Parts: sequence; C-alpha cells; structure tokens
Amino acid sequence: MFQSFDTTADPSHGPVRLERLRRAMAMKGLDGFIIPRADAHQGEYVAACDARLRWLTGFTGSAGFCIALKDHAAIFVDGRYRTQVRAQADMEAFTPVHWPETLPGPWLKDTLAGKAAKVGFDPWLHTKSEIETIEKALDGTRVALVPTDNLVDRIWDDRPPAPNGKIIDQPIEFAGMTSADKRSELADGLLSAGQKSCVMTLSDSIAWMLNIRGDDLPCIPVVQGFAILGDDGSVAFFTTEGRAVEAQLDKDVSLHPVKDFASHLKTLDGPVRVDKATAPLAVSQILDKAGIAVDWGGDPAILPKAQKNPTELKGAREAHLRDAAAVVEFLAWYDTEDKTSLTEIDLVKTLEEKRRASNALLDISFETIAGAGPNGAIMHYRVTDETNRPLAPGDLVVLDSGGQYRDGTTDITRTLRVGDVGEEEKRCYTRVLQGMIALSRVYFPKGRTGRDLDPIARYPLFAAHQDFNHGTGHGVGANLSVHEGPQRFNAISDVELLPGMILSNEPGYYREGAFGIRLENLIVVEKATCPTGGDAERDMLSFETLTFVPVDRHLVIPEMLSGEERAWLNDYHATCVEKLTPWLDDAALRWLKSTCAPI
Repeated sequence: MFQSFDTTADPSHGPVRLERLRRAMAMKGLDGFIIPRADAHQGEYVAACDARLRWLTGFTGSAGFCIALKDHAAIFVDGRYRTQVRAQADMEAFTPVHWPETLPGPWLKDTLAGKAAKVGFDPWLHTKSEIETIEKALDGTRVALVPTDNLVDRIWDDRPPAPNGKIIDQPIEFAGMTSADKRSELADGLLSAGQKSCVMTLSDSIAWMLNIRGDDLPCIPVVQGFAILGDDGSVAFFTTEGRAVEAQLDKDVSLHPVKDFASHLKTLDGPVRVDKATAPLAVSQILDKAGIAVDWGGDPAILPKAQKNPTELKGAREAHLRDAAAVVEFLAWYDTEDKTSLTEIDLVKTLEEKRRASNALLDISFETIAGAGPNGAIMHYRVTDETNRPLAPGDLVVLDSGGQYRDGTTDITRTLRVGDVGEEEKRCYTRVLQGMIALSRVYFPKGRTGRDLDPIARYPLFAAHQDFNHGTGHGVGANLSVHEGPQRFNAISDVELLPGMILSNEPGYYREGAFGIRLENLIVVEKATCPTGGDAERDMLSFETLTFVPVDRHLVIPEMLSGEERAWLNDYHATCVEKLTPWLDDAALRWLKSTCAPI
C-alpha cells in the first residue's frame, strides 16, 4: 500500500528539540533561526532527511515555516492548516501565526522591536526573493539576517540519509517531445538573452527537461538534484552518487555527484541565469563570490512544462478515464456497504485497491484525504491510526485523492454522505457545486489570469456570506507534481491562462468542528468554439473537463439550481456514462447509470 497511517510526528518532542535548537543558536551567537518546510528544491514534498519543520514542531503540512527566538517560537501556516497545526504542535512551545496575512519580516520587526538581534537561516533552503523581502521589511531596525549552516541538522542525531533511487525514462510516447528538442528550445532562449547557462533547481523542471522520472519523494516521480543547462543545450546534472541509471540519457547530458555542484558553479562563464524565486540563495552567493555575472530570470522550463503538448493531453484524458473508472468502482462499493461499519482508513485502503486493480498505478499523487464529519473541515487532513474516525449517521466525508500513471496525473474530490444529512449541509453542498459548474462553463478572453477567474467559483458562496480559505485551483503535471505552477486560481495569481494548461477546479466550504465539503474536477484550457448566437468578434478560451465521476444528486437541492446549471449537470452525468461504459464491469455500470439519472 502506498499510503501509510503511522503518526509521523509527535508534538511531545517539540519542547525538548526546541530547547536543543536554542542551545545551538546560543553557540553560534544567534538570537533566532528560521526553519522552513522547504528543501533546496522548493517542492511540495520533501525527503525524510529534509523534513526539518516536522521533526522540530510535529506539524506535517505541505507549507509553512517556524521562527525560533530565544524566548518565543512561531509557526506560520496558511488557511489550509490552521486547524491542523493546533492538533499537531505543542501550543505552549509554538504559537501559530496566520500566514500570509502576517509575513515573517514584519513579524520579526514587531516581535524584536527596539532590539539588536541576529536571526540565522540556511541559504540552501531559502530563495533570494524570500530573503530580500524579509530584509526589506527589516530596514531601519537592528535585526539582521545571518546565513549559516543548518542548526537543525546539527542536533538531528538520527537524520535519515538522502534519497538514492533509480533514474528511469519518461518515454517519447508519453512525453511527446524528446529531451534534446526541449533542451534546444530552452537553450535558444538563453542565447537570445545573451546568457551562457542557466542553473535549474526545481526537481520537476529537471525531470520534464530530461524526460526522466524517479522515486526520491513520495507521490511525485522525480530525481532530486541540480542541473546546469548550457546555451548549447548540454546539461550537467548533479545528484546523489551511486544511483542506478535506467534512463537513456544522450551524450549531451552528464551526471555528477551533488557534492561537486558548488565547486562546479565557480567554473561557469557568465552571465548565468538564476531564478531568484526558486533557486537557493546559496547559488547566487557562490557565483557572486567567484565574480561570475548573474542574470535574474525565471526557470525556463516552468511555462513550457505547464502547457501540455498534444501527446501529454491525450495521455491525460486516458489517465483520467482509467482513474474515473476506479473511483466509480469504489463509489459503487461504498453505496452497498453498511457505512457505519466503515472508518476513514477503510475508505482510503479500498480506493487505493480499486486504483491498483488497473495495473497501471505507479503511486498515489498525494496522500488521500478522507475526512469524516468534523475531520472534513481540516482541509488537508491526513488520517492516522490514532485519528481514524468511524463513519457516523449524518456525516459528510471529504474524499480527495489521485493517482500517478505513466500517461498522466489525476486529482479528484467528491463529498460522500453517510445516510441522511441535514438541509443546511445540502444547501452548502449545492452552493459549492454551483461554483464548480460556473468555472467549468466560463468563456474568457486571452490574457486573463487565475486571479480574474477565481471569484467565479466563489460567487454562490459569497451570496450566502460564505467562502473557503484556499485557492480555487492549482496546476497539475503530466506524471509529475499534482500541484504544479505557475498557473493557479487564487486571489493573487497573475499568470496568464494559456491553452494546454491543466488546473483543478475545487471550491469548498468548511465549518470547523462540524463538516467539510469539497468538489474537484480537473480542467484544461482550450481555444473556445463560438456558441450559437455568438458573433466571434474576439477569440475566447474555455475549459475542457477531464474528470468524469458523478456527484451525489442526493446532496443537491434542485430548486437552487438555475436551468443552465441543471442542464450542465445532467449533460455532465450523461457524459460520465458515455465515456466510462467501456471501462466498467456490469455491476459498476448499472450503479453509474442509476446515479447519473437526470435531475
């Protein structure tokens, strides 16, 4: 089984470890130290050896950081994790801070007001943009940021070793473009900018560029390392020594021990392109010290990786039908079970079994969220043997899951019911559904961003004075990260939405201590066909839906739906039956047809 249910951190360790960290700070002459969730590659998942925030605090969320001072320690978490952090960290040792509403620079300025202080940080774990932002907020104070070695690593006696998995191919029949062609296009961009090389540090960008995959991290098939792309299309890839290499790397791609990366940087000709938003600050520090010119510029692979080519889109459609069949098989099973005899873990295990039955599942794309009743209000809830909750009559269950396949990455959320639920829950569910439908149906002109479209999915909730504390959607990779940038639906995303970009469409509603609701389909940006009655005055974009799994009609209040919303839902359900018929056995197909009857 890919998912485990072990408790991965213990809040009781926090105070002891925090005290050891403070002793290490004192030995270095520091008044504070910043502990990020991130590793040197700034990805969503970190290897066990890089889970410093979890080790210190007990908090297991995918984003956040801690600032430890001599007499105070704060954990900064966003809206997804504000309930979770209180359950996982010792609240006497660590104080939760709402982030990004409160940023680290202003917090340090206020907390250390009038004091002279040195706050340490590991320059391999923070980007230049991040440190510059903090330093700007500290202008005019006597608080200084000090780069240093990692103090958590000093006190982490049983720290696991770095991952050392094998390197495998992502074949052309799934990638749709050779690595040589990708590297040639990226190198052309360097030549046009007058740059000799580019330092690449994002694991998924490197995997996409080299058409390789790996198993260094849970849920995302990447090989961790650093790459230097030359203006001739050559790549020097620095990674853990001793790996088995099954990928057919061409002659212009060379492998090197990661320990040689820093020294190799000193030999480069400038100017060297570095992404100040993703590369460790240490990279530019090394180049600056060696007198090598740095050109600040974005990771060149991020945008082409986000715009899936026709082969990748074909694979995504196939992967989503395969995955939808597994989810429908699960839902058909769930519908016949005595639900109050089940637990959250039972749901996770059975759903993974259904996906595994396809014989195509490589991994889950993230740890399945199965939150029943009040656990559903914890947006990124992770069930463990200790928290496992039996399903109870009247519960709503948020079930958010996905799979990694050679041809695509999936992510789907459905909200299940346990028997009859209240009218208030149904009203909230219907509003969430209306938001998902609204974003699915929208037409928009070229040049629009995720920020422009995010409110569309929220409006039905806004009208009821409700909202949710997460973005409406994130980008999704092609057998890569299930949370991929740069495109997103949220209040701050200024990235233009372009054809080929895959995103999630996942509005929700969460009532702490009571219930949660979320619905999620994946959609892809496409050029829109002018509808009947339109005048084709402007080129428009729209979304193709990739996910075909029915929603629970018993949770929908039909009278709340407009005629257009009802027509969309009935058409969506009819399409689910049409597309999944070849994939299902007779029993599951009978269940699907019954479930998809028109409203």
